[in-house]
Amino acid sequence: MRQHLEKYLPAAVAVALLAFFTVALLYPLTFALKEAVWTDGALTFRHITRLFQFDAPQWRWMLNSLALAAGTTLACALVAYPLAWFQARTTFSRQNLLGSLLLLPLIIPPFVGAIGLRRILAKYGTVNLILMKIGFVDPSSPIDFLDNHRLLGCIAVMVLHFYPLLYLNLAASIGSVDPALLESSKNLGMTPWRTFRKIVFPLSLPGLVAGGSLVFIGAFMDLGTPLIFGFQNTVARQIYSLANEQHTNPAAPALVSVVTTLVLVLFALTQWAAKSAGGGGGVKGQSRAAPALLSPRMNALAVALHVVVIAFAFVPHISVILSAFSERWMMTALPETYSLQNMREALGHSLTVTGMRNSLVYSGFSTAADVVIGLACAWAIVRGRGWFSRAVDLLSIAPLAIPGLVLAFGYIGAFDEKMRLYGAGLFLILSYTIRRLPYTVRACAAGLQQTPVQLEEAAGNLGENPLRVLKKITFPLISANVAAGAILAFSFAMLEVSDSIVLAAKPQDFPLTKSIWILFGNPGNGDQLASALGVVALLFLTFALLAAGSFVGRKWGEIFKSS
Repeated sequence: MRQHLEKYLPAAVAVALLAFFTVALLYPLTFALKEAVWTDGALTFRHITRLFQFDAPQWRWMLNSLALAAGTTLACALVAYPLAWFQARTTFSRQNLLGSLLLLPLIIPPFVGAIGLRRILAKYGTVNLILMKIGFVDPSSPIDFLDNHRLLGCIAVMVLHFYPLLYLNLAASIGSVDPALLESSKNLGMTPWRTFRKIVFPLSLPGLVAGGSLVFIGAFMDLGTPLIFGFQNTVARQIYSLANEQHTNPAAPALVSVVTTLVLVLFALTQWAAKSAGGGGGVKGQSRAAPALLSPRMNALAVALHVVVIAFAFVPHISVILSAFSERWMMTALPETYSLQNMREALGHSLTVTGMRNSLVYSGFSTAADVVIGLACAWAIVRGRGWFSRAVDLLSIAPLAIPGLVLAFGYIGAFDEKMRLYGAGLFLILSYTIRRLPYTVRACAAGLQQTPVQLEEAAGNLGENPLRVLKKITFPLISANVAAGAILAFSFAMLEVSDSIVLAAKPQDFPLTKSIWILFGNPGNGDQLASALGVVALLFLTFALLAAGSFVGRKWGEIFKSS
């Protein structure tokens, strides 16, 4: 029995993994790209070249999306770098508490935060009313964030949501700078500023590049925020509008192919740059440089910077909560009266019951699949070797680079008839599984890298078969990593936006996020009902991330980085 398992199990796992990636990732992408270059049985690039004509509207969409992504990434870098430096290189008052609160934006999807900010940024919303009161804005011509300044409004929402991704990568990168280099610079008489400029900053570039690429791609293809703000002229918004026309309108798959190519090239370049730049300063298995104790003035500066960022990060959450419990909120900075009516109406709505039930089912099955597939992928990456190990590593990190909207577009093209026949539930589970697989793979791989392979070899030498070794030795040692990855995968699957909005066409298939979007469109109190459901999502993800944090500790950044 043991000989048969050792002989056939690796091959069976390899075939199963390749089949999964083919069905869940490669086939939909290939189908979407094929539609762009294959018409009437012949190869053609005319649909793609039309996108680059001088007067094509796609130029405006692309430039708007690039401006949105670049502005968000730059703003996130300006916010995240000093925070990461203070957290990784210094010691200051309430450091652990403030560092935990910096991750607050992860507990709410950006489109839910956008719902909250719409009311604050409205013509006579909280911001304008405050500015009018202090005399900065003329009451007859308030700032129109939701019309003339939609780009800035979208950037503001995205910065408040995405900066933790950059912060986590930067903190891990800055914290792993070789202490010997810092000690040498000090012995040579270099000033702290020169040490930072010549050593710390160059060696933190891998984290800046890796985190920046995630932020750029996320902002470039974010669908929820432009939908809520009514920002039509972005690539994501237009792909969403064209999603059901890909068989009749060749411009749709052509646009997807160009965007997919752009995103994949960008991600490949950033991964290459991160690995090329990361060879000299990181340490693994060694002690990190001792954090510097700040002077009273610098301590106050560090605390103040954290408090300001956290205060702004709280704004969307506070707005969503206030909107959910407001009874009357018009022409005032804060609600005039409060009530539980919105919460009762939202929780009693048929779409809410359906959405919560479906999300629990979809996310539960996808998470179970992610744990099994993630363990297999992590084993192949860490314990394997050769081309298969490299292929699994690449395929398992690819979903971080491929936007959910693009993948959903491919699913509609590849599985449209089957979704009409069997419903969207199975394909939402498949989509959630591939989209959140990187979390379980990276978490399990981190655990395996810290588990001595000699223990597994010793068990094998004693006659144990591979499955029993995994059950009795390996899995117990990495159970905390598996739990952290599973919680993250489940939490973010529950609040998946792009796949849910695009793929779920029938009310009986709606997950929670699609229900929020539909309720938002209700006349009258739509934003309040959507905010009430947003509060439910916020509470759920808060507890889930706290649970994940108790398992993964302070090494969150490793989950978002490729190995």
